[in-house]
Amino acid sequence: MTTETAVSGLAARRPDPRQLLATIGRRALRIVIVLLGITTASFLLLHIVPGDPARIALGARATPTAIAALRARWGLDRPLPVQYVEYLRRLVHGNLGISTSYQVPVRPLIEQALPVTLLMLALGLLFAVALALPLALLAATRPGSARDHAVRAIPLAGLGMPPFWVAYILLIGLTIKLRLFPAGGYGTTFADHLVSLVLPGLTIALATAPVLVRSLRTALLEMITSDFATAAQSRGLSYRRVLLRHVLRNCLIPLVSTTAVASGYLLGSTAVIELMFNLPGIGRLLLSGIANRDFDLVQSVAVTYALLVVALNVAVDIAYSVLDPRIGGKR
Repeated sequence: MTTETAVSGLAARRPDPRQLLATIGRRALRIVIVLLGITTASFLLLHIVPGDPARIALGARATPTAIAALRARWGLDRPLPVQYVEYLRRLVHGNLGISTSYQVPVRPLIEQALPVTLLMLALGLLFAVALALPLALLAATRPGSARDHAVRAIPLAGLGMPPFWVAYILLIGLTIKLRLFPAGGYGTTFADHLVSLVLPGLTIALATAPVLVRSLRTALLEMITSDFATAAQSRGLSYRRVLLRHVLRNCLIPLVSTTAVASGYLLGSTAVIELMFNLPGIGRLLLSGIANRDFDLVQSVAVTYALLVVALNVAVDIAYSVLDPRIGGKR
């Protein structure tokens, strides 16, 4: 067996299809519990918070008779358990209800807004990996050097800046000063969409890259001292070649894991980013629904967020099984 084959054995393993199906099945069984918990929590919280959707919709001068009639029309006069069971029944059949603030069905609103958020997240994570990978390699190839210390200082600075502050800096520098990108909006063509998502994507990347740099650098330094890397170097392979050709390949698992955790965290901050850049994503829908006490809209967006997190976890488990079947089978 050659050195090339020995040091690449982990990455070359092929996943067992049955193991992949078992992994998907185990994760799918948890979806119902997660969705039930999310719907229950969002339903109770919305009804606990003070405020009447009918009064908000009709305005401050609405008569009690008009408010009572609208509450009866929307089913808000029924007991909470009855409303909750009715909501679950509609949800099972794919009916997300009617938005009381937009006066249209909720499902088309989410279907229109969801691609905006997903494209923004995908672009942001792509930028983040593109920034983190060379920086981590730059630090790991010369541990303890000046450039290593410089790269290690980046996470400390990046983790201290919340996404809205990063967005504010980017807007001032790249939009107001240099006029390179639009300040907000989404455009009408796909090219317009991509241009309008550059700054939000950079906001996500600058908030995520520090975590990826720290995690990937640590994984690279730990892997370079492993048995297979030491054996490869003892056979004459250079440090740089072992690092780039073999160690980096086996560091994909911690990179995937850290990216997944960062993605789940970023889902909670999409609303602020979309608001700052005036993007029509589901985060803005959520803020609008909360402000207008739009029960069906908020509950449906919460379920959408939960589905995204569950889908992300399933995708990570599948990625683990592809990269290393031994890990995937234990999850």
